[in-house]
Amino acid sequence: MSSRPVLHVLGRPQKGKSMRANQESPSVAVERALAILEMVAQRRDGLTNSEISRKLEIPKSSASYILRTLERHSYLRRAPESGKYRLGLMVLSLGRDVLAGLDIGEVALPVLRWLVERTQVTAHLAVLDHGEAVYIVKVDAPGFIKMDTWVGRRMFVHSTSVGKSLVAHLPKDEVEAILREHGMKKRTPKTITTQARFISELEKVRAQGYAVDDEENSLGARCLGAPVFDVLGRVEAAVGLSGTISQIDDANLPRLATLVKEAARKISRQLGRVAPASLP
Repeated sequence: MSSRPVLHVLGRPQKGKSMRANQESPSVAVERALAILEMVAQRRDGLTNSEISRKLEIPKSSASYILRTLERHSYLRRAPESGKYRLGLMVLSLGRDVLAGLDIGEVALPVLRWLVERTQVTAHLAVLDHGEAVYIVKVDAPGFIKMDTWVGRRMFVHSTSVGKSLVAHLPKDEVEAILREHGMKKRTPKTITTQARFISELEKVRAQGYAVDDEENSLGARCLGAPVFDVLGRVEAAVGLSGTISQIDDANLPRLATLVKEAARKISRQLGRVAPASLP
């Protein structure tokens, strides 16, 4: 559930100054309508008129008038059995229009900069393209150590942390099809080269919310990755940290993994993903 605060709504009218719901000032009505939409968005099981009126401390008649207006324009829908209001299709339509205009690279860039500032390790954003992980954004870490990576670089999914993150939530048959098409080349002595072990590795990625490439793609390099989800809960991209084994050592790994997951959540939220903090 989203932790975003609901708009503070102008409380009940002062005694002697009450107005009929359809005579409220435009600014008050708009604020109340926005507050109602935000509150309903946070309750997947919906809310009744009475619950909305009580929680937002507005007259029931005012809430009823606004709810009927939002329902008429398809911003809300009302379940006849329970009388509870949920978000309507118009909200989804508007959201799609907004998301269609988003460039995920532009959205991710400031978050990756934030990540590099806190980790001092090079960060990437990758997407899945024809069964391969492709870097589309890179932010270098300060200092003399530079990773041999670049925007446009294509990599196997089985040997990279971003690759694992990108396919971890795909159906098993799709993952197996990718592995059959691209093979499981042994990049280093630590590379996973069997489907069974890789499928088991993806279960671990889903459970902990991040992936690790422990010198599996390049000796001396260790990488962490976490999935970025879109508004429908599908993996849109993956955030990755790439460094030397001294930069991402055993003692530092848990802290860096937490930051990678937080960066991925930040980008997911900007893509419209709303989920409890316990979920990816």
